[in-house]
Amino acid sequence: MPPDEFPPMNASPPPAAAHPYKIPRSVLVVIHTPALEVLLIRRVDVGTWQSVTGSQDFLEETWEATACREVAEETGLDCRHPEHALVDWGLENEYDIYPRYLHRYPPGVTRNTERVFGLCVPHGTPVTLNPAEHTELMWLPWHAAADVCFSPSNAEAILMLPRFAPQVGR
Repeated sequence: MPPDEFPPMNASPPPAAAHPYKIPRSVLVVIHTPALEVLLIRRVDVGTWQSVTGSQDFLEETWEATACREVAEETGLDCRHPEHALVDWGLENEYDIYPRYLHRYPPGVTRNTERVFGLCVPHGTPVTLNPAEHTELMWLPWHAAADVCFSPSNAEAILMLPRFAPQVGR
């Protein structure tokens, strides 16, 4: 298919691809500044702090499209803005789905695969939270942000930030 015929990265799933359950493939996006200040957002449902996360909406959705959609939905940020740098770290975590969330997945599914990304944004970039998902935000130095995260895979990703973040401005 020629490049001009590819569907846009934010394309909606075809109607036949609608799923009653979540797909056990998600992204984790560590949003940070060039100085390695990390954005954390507080979940509405359990009150824990985390980076942007979310599942693919349909099986054909790429990791990058999922990351950009989730970032936009949860923070109002555009991954493709010329001053932003989305980097696929090429890392995947596989973990057990917390029992309280198993009902969201097809019967028998107990594990999730999570692809890790970083998104570098300029210091002072305004963030608009989705109030249905998050109640507040904070920017912390990367090492402090890792200590605040509830999710072990999120904390581990933040601790890897100095290795994967673009070197520009540091």
